Amino acid sequence: MINRIHREGYTLIPISFAIILGLMALIHLLLPAGWGTIVTAILDIGGIVLMGLIVNFFRNPHVDVQENPAQILSPCDGKVVVIEEVEDELYFKGRVNQISIFMSPLNVHVNRNPISGKVKFLKYFPGKFLVAFDPKSSSLNEQSYVAVENEGMAVAYKQIAGYVARRIKYYIKEGDDVRQGAEFGFIRFGSRIDVLLPLDIEIKAQLGDVVKAGRSILAEKE
Repeated sequence: MINRIHREGYTLIPISFAIILGLMALIHLLLPAGWGTIVTAILDIGGIVLMGLIVNFFRNPHVDVQENPAQILSPCDGKVVVIEEVEDELYFKGRVNQISIFMSPLNVHVNRNPISGKVKFLKYFPGKFLVAFDPKSSSLNEQSYVAVENEGMAVAYKQIAGYVARRIKYYIKEGDDVRQGAEFGFIRFGSRIDVLLPLDIEIKAQLGDVVKAGRSILAEKE
């Protein structure tokens, strides 16, 4: 698997590096002479590790997607933290199954379409920044809501900002034709995606599953 740098990192990585290197230089200047080389070495290593974590966050690995019109693929890397029946008032106008996936800052944060089809509904909602695993974040946090429909099914999915993640990016618009497994967005620094499914679609995922974007099967229509 080849790791590339996502376009969201093209600006943020150099800026972050400049800030970190500037702070490291300032610390070197301000540290008392008696602190010695061990302390300064630890600080330098910490700065290098932090820069490595920032680059790692913006990685964009190549994904071989096996498209299947009967399957709903995971839109992100992460851990399944919620599977429950909820009320959807935006698109389905009724009861649906919700699968929530939590992304830690160590996960790949590229978001991919669960199914192929046409974007029938897309709306952005400003909101709070509760921790992403808080159940209230699904309705109160900043988020985008996307509904995609094809001849066989309709699926909706929400990008939800978390306490650390305060930047939702999506590159699609209402009316677009999208392909299963293709990138549709990105969320910075830890977040969550909710997938909303009609009740007649069989859920394959289980609580605690670690899933991969564009590869893991969340559900399947018989």
